[in-house]
Parts: sequence; C-alpha cells; structure tokens
Amino acid sequence: MFFHPMDFLILIAFAVSIWAQFKVKGNFSKWSDVPASSGLTGAEVARLILDRNGLYDVPVELVPGTLTDHYDPIARAVRLSEPVYYGRSIAAVSVAAHEVGHAVQHQQAYGALVLRHRMFPIVNLTSGMAPFLLLGGFLLQQFSLIGLGIILFSFAVAFQVITLPVEFNASSRAKDFMIAEGIIRNEEERGVNKVLNAAALTYVAAALISVLELIKYVLIFVQGNNED
Repeated sequence: MFFHPMDFLILIAFAVSIWAQFKVKGNFSKWSDVPASSGLTGAEVARLILDRNGLYDVPVELVPGTLTDHYDPIARAVRLSEPVYYGRSIAAVSVAAHEVGHAVQHQQAYGALVLRHRMFPIVNLTSGMAPFLLLGGFLLQQFSLIGLGIILFSFAVAFQVITLPVEFNASSRAKDFMIAEGIIRNEEERGVNKVLNAAALTYVAAALISVLELIKYVLIFVQGNNED
C-alpha cells in the first residue's frame, strides 16, 4: 500500500524540484556578477517602484541570509537579503522588483493573492493534520481516515496551485516596472528573464509534486473502497 505506480512520477517531480533549486542559485550567482546599467541597488529599485505606485508607507528592509527575499503582507514590508539590498546587479534589481510586484498586488487586491492570504490560516492548520491522518489511515487500513486526510491535504494543494499565478504575475509586473522606469535596457531583459523564470520553476515543481501526491492518495482511497 505504501508503494504506488504514481510514486515514479512523484520522484521525477522531486528531481525537477531539486534541479530547479540549483537553477535558481546558479542563475542568481551568474547574474549577480553582471552589473545593471542603471547603477541602482536592489533597495533603490524597490523604493523607486514603490513610490511610483504610491506605496510610500511600505518600507524596504534588510533581512539576513541569501535568497530570503520576500514581501510580508502582514507588516506590509518588502524585505531584501543583503546581496539584493546592496547589490547593483541584474539579479539584485530583478529580485527586488519581483518582491515589489507582490506589494503592488496587495495594494490592488489582486484576486489570486487575496485568495491565497485568506487560505493561509486554514492551510496552516490542515497541512499539519493531514500527514497524521493519512499515515494513520494507511497503517490501520482505515479508509475513512485516509478520506479525511485527503480533504485536508487538498487545501495545501490548492494553496500551491494558487501560488503559481501570484508568482508569475509578480514577475510580469517586475519586468514592466523596470522597463517603464528605465532600470534595465532591452539587452538586459534576457538576464532578468533567466533570474525570474528560474525562481518561478521552483513553484511549478512544488505544485506538481503536491498535485501528484493528491492524485495518488485519491486513487488509493478509491481502490480501497472498491475492494471493500
């Protein structure tokens, strides 16, 4: 019961996820060595785009680590890692603009982002319970527990899927912002795309793994009920 034909596809998806992580680090490292023609730091780019969109009250803060950049919707703050905050590279300005893209999504109540925020408390609860219900169901051969685990796990899967348009839209906004403000030139768009697309691939891989795992559990549940 613990091995299922779907596991082969899940292993492939995991391999893609690992490859995507290396891709993100590789592209960030490569394009961190290429200076942006504007000469602006990531922090300056973030501040510029925020101000252009009327988000004067959204601070740009320094956060420890590398590739720890994010937008905090609760504190309404853009947080950039040191290489991005102080960096003047294609990678730095791309990541900074992407995070500001999330701040603008928040300001404009972008549908997928709003839904994601509303789902977060539910997913935070159900994602912790689902593994125990599924494991208990498999060990005890209790398909009612498996069914409940599937329902709870489906919230986490939905959250992963909804994250995709949020991330792709933020990247699209980032490129539009940088072009409109003259932060990058036409010949620099290739580097921007490399950095942002590699990051997006990690979200695609994570969503794919979740969807495949959900399908696996549903198939086991259906098969078990049919055998009964």
